[in-house]
Amino acid sequence: MEIAASTQKLHNGPEAGDAELRAAPRFTLLIRAAKLASAQGEFVCVIRDVSETGVSVRLFHALPACPRFELHMPGGAFYNVIPVWQRDNEAGFRFARPVEVPQLINESGEYPKRGLRLGLCFPISITALAGRFEGVVENMSQQGARIVSQAQLAIDQTVRIEAPGIGNEMREVRAKVRWRRDSHYGVVFDDTFTLGDFARLAARLQAPALLGE
Repeated sequence: MEIAASTQKLHNGPEAGDAELRAAPRFTLLIRAAKLASAQGEFVCVIRDVSETGVSVRLFHALPACPRFELHMPGGAFYNVIPVWQRDNEAGFRFARPVEVPQLINESGEYPKRGLRLGLCFPISITALAGRFEGVVENMSQQGARIVSQAQLAIDQTVRIEAPGIGNEMREVRAKVRWRRDSHYGVVFDDTFTLGDFARLAARLQAPALLGE
């Protein structure tokens, strides 16, 4: 993704408790998706701006009520953060220790860049030529998932996966098997999830009260 960086003040967050966040020079990251890991699960966010002391993000639902989080970048690096403020679907965090802003922005380290993946675990039904089988998703991205099932699936085989949707309905997704290892399979979805749908599905599966419905 393209990254634009410029110094600026923290956008209008609550005045109480974010004085330190606003004091440090800030840089804007455009549409940098990341994940927030907490005691309630892993959730999608979009980094809005960052300084060496703090970061603000946009969410697709309310923030889990946890005292501490880990902010995981797509390249694999992560940072311990503490929530400072929340307004609607935006939130500000303080880093547990100062960070190197250029390294965070560029993810210039030992970690290769990869897609955002969440450790979601939930049951699914798999329909293939040989019949219908039960399975479990072990982790998931917008583009695919790792599943475990006793179904005997072939590489490049097309399957239909029935799984929980964003609402209370079940959703059927067509996918293709890309790899297998014993009873574990990697599948790629024919129709990928938008970032917003992926974020709301993660909230629905882990903490549905965050959706405020």
